[in-house]
Amino acid sequence: MSQARRDTPNERLAPKAVVGRLSLYLRQLELFERQGLITVSSRRLGTVLGIGDAQVRKDLAFFGQFGYPGVGYRIEELGQALRRVMGIDHEWPLALVGLGNLGRALLKYRGFRARGFRIAALLDNDPKKIGHSHSGLVIEPIDACARVVAEHHIALAVLSVPGEAAQATADLLIAAGIVGILNFAPVTLTMPPHVNIVAVDLSIQLENLAYLVANTEPKPSATRLPEQAEGG
Repeated sequence: MSQARRDTPNERLAPKAVVGRLSLYLRQLELFERQGLITVSSRRLGTVLGIGDAQVRKDLAFFGQFGYPGVGYRIEELGQALRRVMGIDHEWPLALVGLGNLGRALLKYRGFRARGFRIAALLDNDPKKIGHSHSGLVIEPIDACARVVAEHHIALAVLSVPGEAAQATADLLIAAGIVGILNFAPVTLTMPPHVNIVAVDLSIQLENLAYLVANTEPKPSATRLPEQAEGG
């Protein structure tokens, strides 16, 4: 889902597709390191990920020169460099906004902490939820976001509120100092130029998957619908 902006994005940023592949490279490098490897070639790194070696070299060259002639890439060194490039060489405190079913599930997701993202504050506008504790954190009212953001030095927020409340909530977060939003609300948000947003719409991802399956040969045999079953 695209997100609207009031200005053009920073042209110095790497293309979205390149940044997405950096995450894949880093995870594979970490796997190689656990396996005891010291160096890796662009061909080997690309092969396990289904990416051409020329593309691997081009992606990494966007951020600097990391390889060594006759050696390839030193895995530990490249991993550290990619963490710096991606801004995950330090911990990021997060504000989780919206403690509905999705918000509570995200709170329990261990992948955030494993990648250096720590949920430091919970915010909601439901009086029945405010003041309750989850995972050692007390749910604060959304009106307190300025104080909470300043107190915990938070720059990133995870937005898991209903679509009709998403824009107003995002505006409050931005006014409080949030400059990056991971948006799970199924709507397009308008952001000022200094704020970055990444949208996660699971239904769109499933629609994309359905398209790929429906249009990829060979097609699976037709599945009988429940009403077509014998005795239905």
